[in-house]
Amino acid sequence: MKEATGELNMTVVTVVAIAAVGAFFYGFIWPGIKTGLMKNTCNNICPAGVNNAEATASKNQDGTYTCTCADENKTTFTIDKNGNTVES
Repeated sequence: MKEATGELNMTVVTVVAIAAVGAFFYGFIWPGIKTGLMKNTCNNICPAGVNNAEATASKNQDGTYTCTCADENKTTFTIDKNGNTVES
């Protein structure tokens, strides 16, 4: 019976450790990855021949992102939650 209790304790410790790593990733690492992906998307959808190093991606309150290109017209695009772009 003592062996079964020890194995249960190790299982609980393992599950808690996995949950802690997952929470850390989701809370601290994932937002940076998602912002980088949106910036890369902004650089890809801006007009050709534009210095896209200055394209910006900003998150809106409804979960969409607004991309502003570095061209003379400051073209903007909205990327919705499904990844579709809509020119605004």
